[in-house]
Amino acid sequence: METNETEFDRVSENYEENLQMGLSLSGESMDYFAEERVRHTARFLQDDLAGRILDFGCGTGTATPFLLRLPGAEQIVGFDPSEKSIAMARKRWIKEPAVFVTTGLGIENNSINTAFCNGVFHHIPPSERPSGCQIVYSALRPGGIFAYWENNPWNPGTRWIMSRIPFDRDAITLTPPESRRMLRDAGFEVLRTDYLFFFPRSLSALRFLDPLLRPIPMGAQYLVLCRKPI
Repeated sequence: METNETEFDRVSENYEENLQMGLSLSGESMDYFAEERVRHTARFLQDDLAGRILDFGCGTGTATPFLLRLPGAEQIVGFDPSEKSIAMARKRWIKEPAVFVTTGLGIENNSINTAFCNGVFHHIPPSERPSGCQIVYSALRPGGIFAYWENNPWNPGTRWIMSRIPFDRDAITLTPPESRRMLRDAGFEVLRTDYLFFFPRSLSALRFLDPLLRPIPMGAQYLVLCRKPI
C-alpha cells in the first residue's frame, strides 16, 4: 500500500476540504453521509454490541465520533498507512477512546469485535487488496462483523462527484459483485448488500422511499455486510 500512503500523505491537510467540495453537489455535508452510514450499520449490531471497533483506512479520523455512537462501542482502533493522516487523527481525537496505527502490526489478531471501512478499497491497487482484506480478517474475532462501504460506480452521480475530488479522480472503483467476490476470497461470509443515498438534498422529500430501494443497485454507495466465520 505504498502508493496509497504517498498519495494521502500529500493530500491529508486538504482532505476534508476537497471531499466536501465534491460532496457539495449532493447538497449534503460529509458529516451527513458519515452519520447515515453508521446509523445503517448499527441496525445489524443489535444482538452483538460493537465493542472494539477497527476503522480500516481511517484517514484523519473523520468517522471516529460517529463510530463511537454504535451500541456498545468501547474503543476505536484507526488504521491508515498515511503517517500524516494518522498524526492529524491522534491530535484531533486525543480525548476520545481511540488509538491510531499505521501498520497492521499494531492490531492484535482476534482483538476486534466490529470492523468498518468507507471508500477505502478503490484507493488500494488491485494487487494489494487481498492483503488489505487480510488485515481486517486477522484483526476480527471469530463471528465479528465487517461493514464494508464503497462508492457505487453504477451510479452516475457517484462517478461525477468522484471526478471532482482530486484524490478520487484516478481511483479504480469496485462494482458490488467485485467487492463480494474479493471478500469471499478473503474468507468472509457475505450476509447482505444494501444500497443507500438515492436522493440529493433537493429531493429529500423522497427519502422515505430509501428502505424500499435498498435492494436496487443504484444508490450512490453500497454496504457489503460480512462476518468472519466462527
